[in-house]
Amino acid sequence: MRLTTRRLVLRPWNDSDLAPVAAITADPEVMRFFHLTRTRAQSDSWVARTQAHIDRHGFGVWAVEAPGVAPLIGFVGLVHVPDDVPCAPAIEAVWTLGAQWWRHGYCAEAAEAALRDGYERLGFPEIVAFTAASNEPSQGVMRKLGMTRDEHGDFDHPRIPAGHPMALHVLYRKPKPQPSPKANAS
Repeated sequence: MRLTTRRLVLRPWNDSDLAPVAAITADPEVMRFFHLTRTRAQSDSWVARTQAHIDRHGFGVWAVEAPGVAPLIGFVGLVHVPDDVPCAPAIEAVWTLGAQWWRHGYCAEAAEAALRDGYERLGFPEIVAFTAASNEPSQGVMRKLGMTRDEHGDFDHPRIPAGHPMALHVLYRKPKPQPSPKANAS
């Protein structure tokens, strides 16, 4: 399965993605709003788990390609929120792009395709997104996607040490868009 937009392809992972995604998740600038970077072995293991999720569930975090520009610019998709996260059970939209691909509109474009797939093909009634409270760039993407902040849902991430600057997370939600009523024809 592949999702396409005007400029991007969200697709399954392949072996040629391993080195570029490892470089993205090892970059301290890219990972500045996370509490860690990944080693190559951690990145390779994550890609294997991510592709297994796609194979098992028909959705997940896709490799993002910009045809004619770059074979891999990052990853975007949907995941099950882990049970230990306060907003679970839920489906979360996630994204990370390499720094050279920021400020081109790619993130919102890819995330919009993932959300549309989640609502239309997969039938999810709501999709959430959360990030460190200090991560204003991701919150900007959430707002651009039409997500609304749920201030009552903000939480300290259970997988980040208490007191860590990235522990406090903000929660955004977007219910499945309802079809607009058709105008009455007279």
